[in-house]
Amino acid sequence: MYLFGTRIWALGKRFGFMTPVQMYRDRWECGHIGTAIFAVQATLLVPYIVIAVMGGGTTLNAVSGGVVPYWFGGLVVAAVVMSYVFFGGMQGTAWVNTFQTVLFLTFGAAAIVFIGVSIGGFPQAIERLADAPETAALLTRERVPPEFFFSYMLIPLSSIMFPHISIFCLTARRMGQFRKTVVFYPLCILAIWLPCTFLGLAANAMTDVPGIESKIEARATLAAERETLSPAETADLQRAAAGDDVIILMLEHYAPLWLAGLLGAGIMAAVMASDSQILALSTMFTEDVFAWYGGKARFGPAVQVQTGRLFVVLIALVAYVIALQAPPGIFGIAVQYAFSGFTALLPLLVAALFWRGSTKWGALAVVAWTAATMTAIAILQAVVPAPPPGTVVPVWTVAGVDVVTRTPGGTDVLGYMPVLPMLLGSSLLMVVVSRLTPKPAPATLDRYFPDRSPSPRP
Repeated sequence: MYLFGTRIWALGKRFGFMTPVQMYRDRWECGHIGTAIFAVQATLLVPYIVIAVMGGGTTLNAVSGGVVPYWFGGLVVAAVVMSYVFFGGMQGTAWVNTFQTVLFLTFGAAAIVFIGVSIGGFPQAIERLADAPETAALLTRERVPPEFFFSYMLIPLSSIMFPHISIFCLTARRMGQFRKTVVFYPLCILAIWLPCTFLGLAANAMTDVPGIESKIEARATLAAERETLSPAETADLQRAAAGDDVIILMLEHYAPLWLAGLLGAGIMAAVMASDSQILALSTMFTEDVFAWYGGKARFGPAVQVQTGRLFVVLIALVAYVIALQAPPGIFGIAVQYAFSGFTALLPLLVAALFWRGSTKWGALAVVAWTAATMTAIAILQAVVPAPPPGTVVPVWTVAGVDVVTRTPGGTDVLGYMPVLPMLLGSSLLMVVVSRLTPKPAPATLDRYFPDRSPSPRP
């Protein structure tokens, strides 16, 4: 990430502020192909925004004990985020992100400590989990295969491909500031994810918590009666077994009401962090579509700004509508779509920044491959319902080998998540297609890859 960030920063200092699509257009002289890149990046970023709306709806519903319906909670989150992005722009978003991070880390840490102490700490939680026969048997049946576990190692590659991350790379004053980011970013991720993983694991044995007990019962029913359940009954049980709100349920059970409300506010701060993505999409739309096709020159900068604000409203509405229809399982949605798609686009960025021999046709091949595979996954998962936990549905079998299978969490290819074949395919296409197609003009290559060899002495 340090190499990518410093390279983007250096290009920004040399050529001025530019969106990721503008960089691709200028690097490859790719014209309308840049619009295709924008369309794919925008489509992949929407699921990431959707999960924030879903998280807000789930959190408010759980914190209020069901008084606030899911649809209203999601609407509140979408409206609040849309409003301060609409009126505050980059400056407002930066300040809100700062307060969100402080609030979440403070109250989130308090939640982890309070719940952990209440359940007796890590040793007690593990002993309690081991003493629950039904839960232990269920976890054994759902052991993560090595191929599936390996696939998750590719997901972090998507980070630098998110448009808002690339745009943030342009805001650094000095290149050395990226070193701090690279050092502290994984530490902060560890500080957030490790405690959450611990609480999620411990929740499997918390049968004394009413809401969690019903989830465990629903999972047990899915595992024991999966052959006799109808698709509608399976879907209802999967919604009942979803674990997106277990931390809120633990707070309600173990913490006093006033503390649970404060800690819930910290969790709300985390799930509302979709402002940067919405702002990045708005910026890309106004610069890479509206201005590129003559809108700014024809109507002026004021209309461009208003167009960007209307696009913010449109994105928030689209995300809210999708969130109302999306199945439970926030993390699965992010992995299957946003993270996997942006990981598949990584060769696009690598080639644009570091490979002189890459071409616009190689870039187009990567974009087309990513769009095609993500569309195929979406269609497959819409046509073939998710099976109950512990089972898979073969979709494509060759010589007795299940190549593509439908799993409870999504889709597998030879046991791996789709991100692996997607990344391999896009990398191969970038190399092969670039080798077979004409290179950019020498002037363009010299602009992005200046000759740094020492000049001969006179």
